[in-house]
Amino acid sequence: MHPSNFAHWSLTTARDLTLEAARDAANVRNKTSTKMLPSGQLKKLLDSRSERDVLEGLRRVVTMSYRQPPSQTLPFFSHVIKNIASPSLQVKKLVYIYLLQHAEHEPDTALLSINTIQRSLTDQNPQLRALALRVMSGIRVPVISQIVSLGIKRGAGDMSPYVRKAAALAIPKCYSLDPNTEPQLLESLSTLLGDKQFFVAGAAVAAFLEMCQNRLDLIHPHYRSLVRKLADMDEWGQLATLRLMVTYGRKCFPRRTRKIRKPMDKDTSTKQKSTKGFYDEESDSEESEEPEYEEIAVLDPDLELLLNACKLLLQSRNSAVVIAVARTYLYLGTPTYMSLAIGPLNSLLRTSGDIQHVALYNIVQVCLLYPQSFVNHYTHFLVRSTDPPHIWRLKLELLTLIFPHAPPRLQSLVLAELSHFSHSGSLDPGLVKEAVRAIGRCSQTTDPKTSARCLRLLLTHIGSADAHLVAESLEVIRHLIQRDPDNHRTTVVRLAKHLDAATSPQARASIIWLVGEFAGLDSENNIAADVLRILVKGFADEAEPAKLQIVLLAAKVYVHHLNANPPPEPAKPEEAPQPSPSLMDDFHEEGGFRDAPEPAPAPTAPQPKEKPHPIVALWDYIILLSRYDTSYDLRDRARVYKALLATPTSTQLANLLLLAPKPVPQTPSPSETRKGYALGSASLVIGDEGGIGGLRGYEDVPKWVKEGSEPDPALRDEAVSTSTSAYDAGGPRALSAAERLDAATGAGARSGSGSPVTSLHENGVGARGGAVGGPRKEEKTLDQWLEEESEEETESEEEETEEEESEYETESEEEGEGDRLVK
Repeated sequence: MHPSNFAHWSLTTARDLTLEAARDAANVRNKTSTKMLPSGQLKKLLDSRSERDVLEGLRRVVTMSYRQPPSQTLPFFSHVIKNIASPSLQVKKLVYIYLLQHAEHEPDTALLSINTIQRSLTDQNPQLRALALRVMSGIRVPVISQIVSLGIKRGAGDMSPYVRKAAALAIPKCYSLDPNTEPQLLESLSTLLGDKQFFVAGAAVAAFLEMCQNRLDLIHPHYRSLVRKLADMDEWGQLATLRLMVTYGRKCFPRRTRKIRKPMDKDTSTKQKSTKGFYDEESDSEESEEPEYEEIAVLDPDLELLLNACKLLLQSRNSAVVIAVARTYLYLGTPTYMSLAIGPLNSLLRTSGDIQHVALYNIVQVCLLYPQSFVNHYTHFLVRSTDPPHIWRLKLELLTLIFPHAPPRLQSLVLAELSHFSHSGSLDPGLVKEAVRAIGRCSQTTDPKTSARCLRLLLTHIGSADAHLVAESLEVIRHLIQRDPDNHRTTVVRLAKHLDAATSPQARASIIWLVGEFAGLDSENNIAADVLRILVKGFADEAEPAKLQIVLLAAKVYVHHLNANPPPEPAKPEEAPQPSPSLMDDFHEEGGFRDAPEPAPAPTAPQPKEKPHPIVALWDYIILLSRYDTSYDLRDRARVYKALLATPTSTQLANLLLLAPKPVPQTPSPSETRKGYALGSASLVIGDEGGIGGLRGYEDVPKWVKEGSEPDPALRDEAVSTSTSAYDAGGPRALSAAERLDAATGAGARSGSGSPVTSLHENGVGARGGAVGGPRKEEKTLDQWLEEESEEETESEEEETEEEESEYETESEEEGEGDRLVK
């Protein structure tokens, strides 16, 4: 080629490529453009004969339907529906999407497209058949419910598994559209539950849960096949099947247990050997203890089949499947099975933040029941610097749950971790408070050394400059002292010495309350009165919480004073004794000597007034100060205390109200309130915010069925179904000659007994499978068939030789008789 011609050709080619690229870029821009076209131009595109223009118009209309209300896109309904018969699959998909969104607003016009959609049910393309079935079931027009039901019945027997899956997903939609179609839908659903394709069975289980989850009689014949397909189902099918199996297991498998003898420890066995007396028999009979027994669960074989099938799902990439398996093990399995799910549950903490948050709630729920299983996984619960508040709160809770079951080395590590976060003032104040509360929950163990160590950690916070830290630490210290007041008398004295350093009103109020609460424990070394005397001087400068506790402290000190020094009861006035009558009385009456006037009493000097007791003076002073305080609450409380102690001789009611023993405070885990929600539910994550009974639609795990009320296990025996035996992994196929021979032989055609061939029953079980629900016979191999045929041939040959011999004998006998007659 000449160089000039080559240059011209290259320029022309480059220009064409540039124009084509620009046109493609324009099309892409138009596809993703947010600019709206006028309605006239859109209708022109929809009515165009060019498939490209129609596709462009449909894309713009569908985009508008997602961004604007339906009233803006309804004018294009007739222009869109006319393209439903287009041979292009992309055009049909967009028309179907538009039809699903606007069919309820234009039901009469939508009915015009039903015939076209019905014709698509017989299309050669299985994808188009499935799409037509989905659209027909999604149109919310009750008039077509019977047509949809017939389409589902036809789709349930379709050759393609994709169409059968679409039929399974259309069943609940048709039922919600018209509940009168339930009998026909249940027949199709029963067929689809036994489908050999795992993704069809998973969709059928989802439809069963949405339509008739209480009809467990439909699940009995398909239970074992569903369990075997569980590992091959898609993730949505696995979730639906596991949810169904939890309900099925609780209602069909009773909880059976048996007692086994606990293994004896080496230490106890050696002690028993060493404590034997001189007479071993007597010592054994008298001193031997009864063996201890423990109950273990006895699993049904079908239930154990389910639990073993779930093991493979623990490696799923879907976090919801892992939680669903843990839910199955928690409510159906034993602790041995539950321990298998601990590791996969903890692995969810390495995922994204939202999944990690939900996984932590479920881990806490399991840890409340099996805390020992999480001890070896404590590293997953250590708080990181990047953890948000809703994450580290749950991690701290998990650390406190496993703390009582951890070895001493791990307990030291947990306390060091909590102490670090409680001392870090630069961190989030909420994290500091939660760390202090976590230390308080760790101190609730039965080990006194651990409790004392936690108390020492908390006492180091009293001198801190952080007022919130001091207040929270004193609150936890108060709970610790109330649990064992006799061993914490010196702790109260130590806290009273820090009153001057405590600046937080809540901290001062907690210390004052502790001093007043334990004022009567040791009367000889009581510091309550001295603390009250010091606090009275600065009463006017105290905050309201501290003032309230000072008044309460004064009332308690005054009650203790009245109990120790009861006032003397006033003496009753006695009548003067009357002298006995004598002879001198008669003499006076007869005019004898008269009585001499009594001498006047001598005047007495005034006695000095007694000083009141210091405690009484402090009480009167506190009441006087509270009377003129600006707080209404303080004035009212002072008035109540004054009326209660107005009569010093009547202190029974005051002792009952002020000195009554307080209940020992317990600080449960924050997730104790969520313990009643089922594992894996949304109500577990939401908590009390979802209402008293959880979110709407929440269903609790059913109770175990009572033994003797469970269904017959023979119902779970699998049956051969004619609707599914004709399909293999790729769809329908004709039965081969060998399979027909197997069926005929199994039915008794070649049995040689002369029995007629029995036909299949209505539920798909024939003579080959035995009785309904009976076990299937094993299929014979080719070698067995050949051996049987050779045996039959040898038997036939032997019969033929026997017949020939018998004929020869009869002939010889006849000849002999003839000879005799001749003779």
